[in-house]
Amino acid sequence: MANLFDYLDWRGDLRLEDSPFCEVDAMILARLSYLPFERTSLAGGSELTVKAAAAEILALPEIETSLLLRDDLRFLGTLSASRRFRSLALFGQENETCAEAQTQFSAIGVRLSPKRIHLSFRGTDNTLIGWKEDLDMGFVCPVPAQSQAVRYLEKMASAHPGEITLGGHSKGGNLAVYAAAFCREEIQSRIRAVYNYDGPGFDDCVLQTEGYQKVCARVKTYVPQSSVVGMLLGHREKTVTVHSDNQGLTQHDLYSWEVARNRFVTLRSVTQSSRFVDQTLKHWLGELSREQRELFVDAVYTVLRDTNASTLREMGERRWESAMRMLRSFTNLDPLTRRAAMTAVGMLLKSTRAGFDGLRAAGEEGEKEKSARKKTI
Repeated sequence: MANLFDYLDWRGDLRLEDSPFCEVDAMILARLSYLPFERTSLAGGSELTVKAAAAEILALPEIETSLLLRDDLRFLGTLSASRRFRSLALFGQENETCAEAQTQFSAIGVRLSPKRIHLSFRGTDNTLIGWKEDLDMGFVCPVPAQSQAVRYLEKMASAHPGEITLGGHSKGGNLAVYAAAFCREEIQSRIRAVYNYDGPGFDDCVLQTEGYQKVCARVKTYVPQSSVVGMLLGHREKTVTVHSDNQGLTQHDLYSWEVARNRFVTLRSVTQSSRFVDQTLKHWLGELSREQRELFVDAVYTVLRDTNASTLREMGERRWESAMRMLRSFTNLDPLTRRAAMTAVGMLLKSTRAGFDGLRAAGEEGEKEKSARKKTI
């Protein structure tokens, strides 16, 4: 199966002037946003080419632990050798992780041409703060990162005239769409496209706004066939299903998405299991009040925070100790919070059972239709 590395091999020698910017390029820049540019001279306001920034990252003494995914190291090397990407200028690097404000935000700008920039928003990193903010999206709008995304877009647009494209993966895709929907009208008119790669949607209060409806036709959302993250909350924009070579939740990894020439290999729809998860989670969230969602999320975050780990990687490295600390933390929750968490879990199980029943009924109905067609024939 061909992936983004094959794309860089096939078309990496073609400059953007020779072959127009496409959906695979935007995915590559979405993955680019996860690289630790905050540890390079970009953090001081400098501009660097992709090749120069990659060299600074590769020179970090603890490079292996600075990257989120195993393939990021290969990605860095391949990208910096690519004629298509290596000379592109990076600018406007911003990064903030604040436990007090419970926010994780990071973004970087890429100059595609003298008259066009692309802004790439980082998705959830492996910090507990980042995951807490993701969970908050179920009952808070906007979360701090969404507000920061609007501010960042307006700041970059004011400094760089011309066309704008936005993009991101996971939460980064959500931030790109939110920024495009809620920026000033004169900036929104300059947005050519918004690329959302398996990012969660929004509740109705966002989907019904004039800003979202104005930009909706320019939003391009892509999800793998067993998508979970990208199916969360609501979407009104057109969604394309991309074939992934991975299974289940690991399809969220962009390195697993299949590419053919300058486009994705697409499927007609997501799998039945993805639709089941989507319906189950939507039913569950619909049953919970705003207060119940908030109490549940706060309980989960409290339990995770009491492991004394700041990242999921740290929890994984001390999994036995973390598990024991989480168990003690749960039993020490105040009675109201503990009861709210247990109620929420109980309602999730109830929604899951209802989802299974619906799945089984749909399967039986499908078999009846098949049988009826055979008899007609």
